[in-house]
Amino acid sequence: MSKLSKIQWNYIYRTIFPIMLGTAIYAFGLQYFVLPNQLMEGGVTGIGILLNYALGWKLSITTLVLNIPLFLVGLRILGKLSMVMTIIGTVSLSVFLAIFEKAISAGWMVPFYAEHDFILAALYAGVTLGMGLGIVFRFGGTTGGVDIAARILTRSKGWSMGQIILASDAIIIGLSLIYIPKEKVLYTLVAVFIASKLIDFIQEGAYAAKAFSIISEHGEAIADKITVEMERGVTLIPAVGAYSKTDKQVVYCVVSRQEIRTLRMIVRSIDPRAFIVINDVHDVLGEGFKEEA
Repeated sequence: MSKLSKIQWNYIYRTIFPIMLGTAIYAFGLQYFVLPNQLMEGGVTGIGILLNYALGWKLSITTLVLNIPLFLVGLRILGKLSMVMTIIGTVSLSVFLAIFEKAISAGWMVPFYAEHDFILAALYAGVTLGMGLGIVFRFGGTTGGVDIAARILTRSKGWSMGQIILASDAIIIGLSLIYIPKEKVLYTLVAVFIASKLIDFIQEGAYAAKAFSIISEHGEAIADKITVEMERGVTLIPAVGAYSKTDKQVVYCVVSRQEIRTLRMIVRSIDPRAFIVINDVHDVLGEGFKEEA
């Protein structure tokens, strides 16, 4: 197995801090909101939570121990760089779980206990878990567990990674009915839903824009006017109408949400019959938007 290159090591160094920050937020959500209120989580972390409820085992230890066999298998199949990032995320998660366990047992931190209305616990659990995992995933890390197993099965069996994770989470959360009331499982589903949305939001980027694909016989005129009046970059793509067999052009342009109306008016003023497709885009990098560091 070849050694990691200098570029790969530089990539690891630039991403270690964000991954550690994400695992710290995730560990805080587990210790501060999930465990005190007997909520659940999916994956290997969920198995660790079940063992905590049933046997009192510390989550910081079980999450690490359960991941060791997956590390050994994943290292052979997934490659060194992928596993280094996974090990960083998993070990830092275990460390931060241990730190918060110590803080709670020593009385330095009092976890959030919901006496009657568990919806607050579920909401904040979903926010902290989703924020933490979103940061970890955005910077190329994972917290191990089912993520490793899913990648292995995807490569060896061709199964969908999303379906594997969803099925495993459903099984683990279903098993939790043995130890916790069904109402807590329903609150857990609220937390999981919020976490999944926040993970997508963080991974896709907070900045949302619109991509216009404009099909017209007057593409050059539309492009020129967009360039002059809106000062936006435009790409012209040659096209042929399948039915009419006439030459057309696809004008591709990305604008902010505030500029949607202006762009529509420009297109309609030149070609009222133009066909316009508008798509959501996220995390736009480049001149006029966000410059990549």
